[in-house]
Amino acid sequence: MARAVLERAGGRENITKAYHCMTRLRLELAGGITEDLKAQLAAISGVLGTNVSGSELQLILGPGKAAAVDAALQTLLQAAPAAAGPHAETTCPEARSSHPQIGDGKALHARIRARNATPVKLFFKRIASIFIPLIPGFIACGLISGCLNVVGKYDSALTASPLFQLLAVASSTVFWGMNILVGRNTAEEFGGTPILGGILGALLAHPDLAHITLFGAPLVPGRGGIISVLLVAALATLIEKRLRRLIPETLSLFLVPLLTFLLAGTAAICILQPLGGLISDAIGSAATTAIGSGGALTGLILGGTFLPMVMLGLHQTLTPIHAELLARYGVTILLPVLAMAGAGQVGASFAVYLRTQNKKLKKIIASALPVGIMGVGEPLIYGVTLPLGKPFLGACIGGACGGAVQAAFQVGAATIGISGLPLAAATDNIPIYLLGLLAAYLGGFLATLILGFADPEE
Repeated sequence: MARAVLERAGGRENITKAYHCMTRLRLELAGGITEDLKAQLAAISGVLGTNVSGSELQLILGPGKAAAVDAALQTLLQAAPAAAGPHAETTCPEARSSHPQIGDGKALHARIRARNATPVKLFFKRIASIFIPLIPGFIACGLISGCLNVVGKYDSALTASPLFQLLAVASSTVFWGMNILVGRNTAEEFGGTPILGGILGALLAHPDLAHITLFGAPLVPGRGGIISVLLVAALATLIEKRLRRLIPETLSLFLVPLLTFLLAGTAAICILQPLGGLISDAIGSAATTAIGSGGALTGLILGGTFLPMVMLGLHQTLTPIHAELLARYGVTILLPVLAMAGAGQVGASFAVYLRTQNKKLKKIIASALPVGIMGVGEPLIYGVTLPLGKPFLGACIGGACGGAVQAAFQVGAATIGISGLPLAAATDNIPIYLLGLLAAYLGGFLATLILGFADPEE
């Protein structure tokens, strides 16, 4: 796959940057992005779909495969000879095959995202990218925590065993190091020195702060959580850039990191940590009060509107909120609710599969349903429900049904980055989560059958 991507993307000279997230290989191309180029890359066996975000072309590959293909591509980029250009001819028969047009919603999605790429949304996308590298850690620790919950409820005597206690420590590891990791990633994302962001994050959580009284009040280690870390790391990057312009090169090696740390650290302790504490308290209270007081109605609204939020790029704003809830409470009660939107897609797509007479569409659904059940919903969104219209609405209704169940019982998840069936293992109430998942499947299925859709021609 990496060889095919390299060849069809125009070779080493045309790929200016390549990296991956959990499910996508992300490419930045010197020659721009054309519909023909997208079609050639989408025709590669194993590519579930493509998406364009600004100047970035994304190949949807699924969890695990995205990382493997990226690793192989990085090796090829270091060794491969340059191709003729972004429109170079390929002798691979697969590249000459036409990409199926049935169920192709990627162009529609690209137009929606381009129209809504406002500075505020792009800013929140940058914030979300700070947490994307942390997702494997959340998944590992969250799944361990979920499994321990099941074991502890099955036999409480096992909780006293050294193995159980050691695993309990392992399950909380990501939270102990989160300030450092978020500080480092924030500084890197905004163009500063990563280690300075990391040590400022560590400063805010240092346990010895509890022994210091400032302005008549004792300092609180970790106050403000990751919100304070985001603020101070961003400020440190701004200070560092200004200092590099003002301080002569001969002194910058010593003075820039020293002054950056002292100035940003002072602002953090005196201003940003208290401010972050207020914001953090507001986020925690808003989320828990909304679901605690609104219950099923809140879940109905959140689960039903999450897919449109994804299409508009607004879901980026929720990533730091999930992380903050995890840091404060050990679980996020928002993720199980929002994960129901993907389950609604599964139910809606299955209804389309039963009703459609189009063989190509059936083939797309049959290949995308298994990964949809596992929580990777892009192929179903872009290939089935969105371009057909009414099934997308049916999927939203399914998400609302499942979200109402999750919120009514306040199901929490000890991780972010996964959804669908695998998320059950990381929740604090597996039976109720599965019940909500079933409600979303059935809701999306029945709503789509009732709404109907225009069956595309072969």
